[in-house]
Amino acid sequence: MLFLSLLGSIAILFGQTNNTRTVLAVEQARFDAMIQSDTIKLETLLDKKLLYIHSNGLKETKKDHIRSIGTRKIVYQQMNRAENSIRFFGKTAISAGVIQVKGILSGTPFDVRMLYTAIYRKRKHKWLLVNWQSTRLS
Repeated sequence: MLFLSLLGSIAILFGQTNNTRTVLAVEQARFDAMIQSDTIKLETLLDKKLLYIHSNGLKETKKDHIRSIGTRKIVYQQMNRAENSIRFFGKTAISAGVIQVKGILSGTPFDVRMLYTAIYRKRKHKWLLVNWQSTRLS
């Protein structure tokens, strides 16, 4: 009985590790799509009810966010995660960390280090970003 209990615990830990890797990969794929202005790829990574809150307070829906990137109103040049942790609550994953983002917003260059929280929801076996919020670090 103890053996089965240990085996079950190992399976749970392994599953969490796989989920963590999957969410990190989805997050990196989203960062890459943003840098490449790949709105087709972004469409597949964002939940239809996305709320994206930028560090300057700008709020965007999925449609707004994709339009901003597609029209190059915002151009992401680099997005480098410095720290990250992920917690799971059923079909919800919360990713939080520090990221360095470099780009151009409406013709003005920016290079900011931010704390961020990203909430992902698992729908039809895919993790989709449902909420993003970032805060500038000094």
